[in-house]
Amino acid sequence: MKVLLLQIGKTDESYLQDGCSIYESRLKHYVAFETETILIPKKIFLIEEQKILEGQLLLKKITNQDFVVLLDENGKEFNSINFSNWIQKNMNAGIKRLVFFIGGPFGFSEDVYSRANQQIALSQMTFSHQMVRLFFLEQLYRGFTILKGEKYHHS
Repeated sequence: MKVLLLQIGKTDESYLQDGCSIYESRLKHYVAFETETILIPKKIFLIEEQKILEGQLLLKKITNQDFVVLLDENGKEFNSINFSNWIQKNMNAGIKRLVFFIGGPFGFSEDVYSRANQQIALSQMTFSHQMVRLFFLEQLYRGFTILKGEKYHHS
């Protein structure tokens, strides 16, 4: 299985960039992993226009065979062990490419919600879309270490 993280807009803070790089590097030991950042023009958009544009750009990057998961505050919540089991279930199901979307600051367009196979929430709390990147990468890494029986996760 391949895993792709598609995210809207660059990460501005160097501490977040550094943290993301660490977990991206670690993930490559467990799975074919890529991150792709989609840049949006600096033009001022109405919120709905921005969500539509971001959605169009995200949807251009996937195929009909991809299993698309939105990181969305209204999605299903997992603890780390259940998330690792969810990853294993998707691997066992023969999914060739698992694609996670991190939207911009205003969320996703209706077209993106319609295309998604699932929504996952990292917490009931709201985080900036830039911080979500680091938190998600760490949880994805944690999930793979749990599957391998490694000592990173303590329960």
